[in-house]
Amino acid sequence: MATATLVRRMGTAIKQAAKKGPSGGGWYDPHMAAASRAIAERIPLVDLILEVRDARIPLSSEYEQLRDYTSSSRKIVVMNKMDLANRSQIKEWMGYFGQQNCICYAVNSHNKQNIKEFLNFLQARVRELKKTNPYSYTTTIMLVGIPNVGKSALANALHQIGRISAAEKGKLKHAIVSPHPGETKDISSFKIGSHPNIYVLDTPSVLPPEILDDEVCSKLALTGSIRDCLVGEREIAQYFLAILNLSDEYKKWEKLTVSKDDRTFLDPKAESLSSPQLGKKQKRQYPTDHTQDFIVHDVRRTLFESISTFHGNMEDEKDLSRLIETQFTSLLEAFRIPTEVGEEAQNKVAAKLLDLYRTGRLGHYTLDAIPRHTQWPF
Repeated sequence: MATATLVRRMGTAIKQAAKKGPSGGGWYDPHMAAASRAIAERIPLVDLILEVRDARIPLSSEYEQLRDYTSSSRKIVVMNKMDLANRSQIKEWMGYFGQQNCICYAVNSHNKQNIKEFLNFLQARVRELKKTNPYSYTTTIMLVGIPNVGKSALANALHQIGRISAAEKGKLKHAIVSPHPGETKDISSFKIGSHPNIYVLDTPSVLPPEILDDEVCSKLALTGSIRDCLVGEREIAQYFLAILNLSDEYKKWEKLTVSKDDRTFLDPKAESLSSPQLGKKQKRQYPTDHTQDFIVHDVRRTLFESISTFHGNMEDEKDLSRLIETQFTSLLEAFRIPTEVGEEAQNKVAAKLLDLYRTGRLGHYTLDAIPRHTQWPF
């Protein structure tokens, strides 16, 4: 595998941090341990469990604490951030989970219509539960998941849409939403429905104390479930470029921009995620990404040209590494970063590149492959 050395380096760095514990940068601190115990205590008490996963990594973002949970009728796997994943593969993953007798639903917590449909789906599940226990007047749904899969954003969206649908009055509550992993510190309750009353519990994110698989470590780092500082933004950005270079995603940018009088503008026939309308949506959804559209266009064009004119062997680690170094240099100009900044310039390229990937402005990627001959524990 062309990315083997890069994946091994990232995995080693993350595993070493985990072994050192919180003092050495590890994530499993006393707070996360306490949260894990609190969630375990509540699992038998709630009516439904929504295991929120990242649609880009439907297996790698598994919530390990539920691995041995046997009540499939009371657990729903929610593939959040579906807007950032490969659209065709989302359907394949839905089919795969269905074959495993696992209830699954794909959502984009920033899409109101999608959330309305998901809320209707949940209410239908609640009605099914009421048939077995008609004397229960309140239904409790618990959201669980690893860091940065969007649990709090989903809780906020369900609360807002649910309150509007039920014509509830009063002040809306808001769970803390952040691009940084592990911001939710306590279990919070949000009302999402009336008649019957339905409450959703937003819980702190929990990762296992250690992660043994290098590829899983790398994917969690790229999607932001593990803090960037454990690996380094430059290393993570190199991993993203390797994935991009080995995919066909860049081909969508062939006709995205055309040059005229040294100015860049959109080709109206090309698919774009940054039309004025969608650009506004991106800014509302992802306030941490303030990259202007014309810079995004230049970044895409730079990446397309570097890949399409590359004559080396992408499957060879040395050739792929050489291409990535060339791309980092070319992206200095695309991002308008002065070259005299030196080493810091490379770090700025990495940080900006990761922001664009994580906000879906450099394509849609599903990083996990569907297992073909093995069973995965749900």
